[in-house]
Amino acid sequence: MAARSSQDAVHAAPEVVSSSTTGNDAKADIAQVERVMSTTEDNMEKDHMNYDRVDQELAKYAHATRVVISPEENKRLKRMIDRRVLPIMVFTYFLQALDKGTMSFASIMGIRKDANLKNDYQYAWLTTCIYIAVLIVEYPTNWTIQRVPIAKYLGFNILAWSTTLALHSVCWNFPSLIAVRTLLGIFEAVCQPTFLVLSSMWYKREEQAEIVTYWYMMNGMQQIVGGLLAYCFTLIKSPPSPLRSWQAIFLTYGCFSVLWGIFVLYWLPDSPMRAKCFSEEDKALMVERVRSNQTGLQNKTFRAEQIKEALLDPQTWCYCLIAICTTLPTSGLGAFSQIIIKGFKFTTLQTQLLAMVLGVVIILTLLSSTWLVKKTNQNTLTMGLYVIPSFIGTIVLMTVRNHNKASQVGLLISYYIVLSFWAAQTLSMSLLSRNIAGQTKKTVVVAMNFISWATGNAIGPQVFLSRDAPRYFIAFSTHMGCYVLLVIVIAFLRWHLKKQNAMKDRLAEAGLREANDEHLVHAFDDLTDRENPNFRYIY
Repeated sequence: MAARSSQDAVHAAPEVVSSSTTGNDAKADIAQVERVMSTTEDNMEKDHMNYDRVDQELAKYAHATRVVISPEENKRLKRMIDRRVLPIMVFTYFLQALDKGTMSFASIMGIRKDANLKNDYQYAWLTTCIYIAVLIVEYPTNWTIQRVPIAKYLGFNILAWSTTLALHSVCWNFPSLIAVRTLLGIFEAVCQPTFLVLSSMWYKREEQAEIVTYWYMMNGMQQIVGGLLAYCFTLIKSPPSPLRSWQAIFLTYGCFSVLWGIFVLYWLPDSPMRAKCFSEEDKALMVERVRSNQTGLQNKTFRAEQIKEALLDPQTWCYCLIAICTTLPTSGLGAFSQIIIKGFKFTTLQTQLLAMVLGVVIILTLLSSTWLVKKTNQNTLTMGLYVIPSFIGTIVLMTVRNHNKASQVGLLISYYIVLSFWAAQTLSMSLLSRNIAGQTKKTVVVAMNFISWATGNAIGPQVFLSRDAPRYFIAFSTHMGCYVLLVIVIAFLRWHLKKQNAMKDRLAEAGLREANDEHLVHAFDDLTDRENPNFRYIY
């Protein structure tokens, strides 16, 4: 057992017992669930952390019961984590968003003509193929994340997608672009699920919404930086330059990302237990710091019954529907952002610069929604509130014609406020990381969420039809349907989570000690959120 700070007050621990493993895993799991739910006098006397279910690497650092960490010590630990882990997540996501969004900027830099892309249908497939690839590899990727050194796996994939991005510069036809875009999707599939795991591994539940927002808002930052860089690359003229502007942007981004991948391999620790950059004492405290999450930290044991629970949990399908309802509009608006803005009768250079404003809107939306959640502790209500501007903006885009300067500006502003629904997407991901417990269950739910995310992203560009340009009435009508369904799902999710908490509160009132376990004895027992009576949902 690792040492603990003398400044920390430690609760008296219940008896610690490691029972021998007998029978198959399924029987052991059933016995564990029965033990947790038991209210017998014998169980009350012998309650303990079950080391047969706790990951062995984690068990070396986890205390038998909760260690109370002082606020000052907690701040010190969080600062250490923020310096080591958070910048990697934030900048890696920025690069991934920049790399993925480069095609949108290149679309008005001559690539469609040079690669002989005949229509918007072929161009749309350059985005759709990425997410079809994600659909195929998402579960294998999530399974791998849980079982290999996560930092090393992330670094390898950064190197792979960076090389693939650089290869875009030598593609001169539709088939070759489809090939590299598909490979890009395969390697970039690791990014978001890895960051959800890292967020729940290093940060407390009350911190995770903010952390997820920090890296997810890099979608907006890439619009700002990407717009500025795209403007600069647009100034490259061929001849005299041997490279076309779109070739230069792909090659530059790819080479820079390779260097970043090498740095990630060196700098990012795989887990608190493997962080050689921290002392043994601090590693133990970092493990104890996230005990209160009750979502686990690391466990490589496969538990089949958790798959069944994941599939039957209404919460799972709510997150999937939210992912589809938000990414379907997002991917279409993202892939066609330059084309839509240029369709408002702006020049190419004006369009590149106006994309920077779009990034500011996204960042302000995500930061303000996170601030509101932190202030009110109302996640689902905030999600619903931020869908309202999307309704208003979409209605304006569908009904107002561009006939003068005033309508041009009005349409542009309406397009900007449509993206307010991104707050729902970000908060949904943070709810998933905080409300799903059990490592096998979390693997399945995260995989299903990002399969849904990929499905929405794959469909999104396809509803923008060439014959419907420049107003894209069919696309925006589809988006309206998504917003309506999104509000219904958010309302149901809120009702469901409140109901589940009420049931567990009744168990606590009835005297079930595990439903009111201040010592958090079973926090690392790899119990699911339903198996653990002490778990309470955030909504």
